[in-house]
Amino acid sequence: MRSGRRLAFDVGQVRTGVAVSSQDGIFASPIGNIAAVTEASALIAEYEPIELYVGLPLSLAGNHTSSTAFALDFATELAELSGLSVRMIDERLTTSTAQSMMRSIGKNAKASKSGIDAAAATLILEQALALEKAGNEPGKPLGEYL
Repeated sequence: MRSGRRLAFDVGQVRTGVAVSSQDGIFASPIGNIAAVTEASALIAEYEPIELYVGLPLSLAGNHTSSTAFALDFATELAELSGLSVRMIDERLTTSTAQSMMRSIGKNAKASKSGIDAAAATLILEQALALEKAGNEPGKPLGEYL
C-alpha cells in the first residue's frame, strides 16, 4: 500500500461530497461538501493527496446515466486544476447506501441531506482503498473515458 492521502469526490448537481484517507490509506473520513470544482484547490493544498478519485455514476446495468457526463467534466477540470492522477470509481449504490446509513443513526432525509454526499464520497474512497490493499488498481484512469 502506497503512503499518502487520497481524496474522493461524490459529484452532484448541487453539491459534491468529499472524503479523505489517512496518510497510510487505512481508513477514510468524510470532510464535507463543495459547491464547485475550484473549491477543491484548498483541500488539495491542505491534504496534499497522492491521488484523486471521482465517483462514476452508472446505471445498475453499468450504462452511462445523465449524471455520468457531469462527473467526467468535474474529473477533467479537477485533473487540470490539480495536476494529479484522477481515477474514476464505479459508484453504483453509494448514495442509497449512504442514505440507509443516515437513517440507521436516526437522521431523517432533511437532517441528513448535507451529510449524504460526504458519506457517499467516503464509500467511494473506502472502495478504492480496498482495491489497492488487495493489490489492484482502483477504478480506471480518467483518460479511458475521454
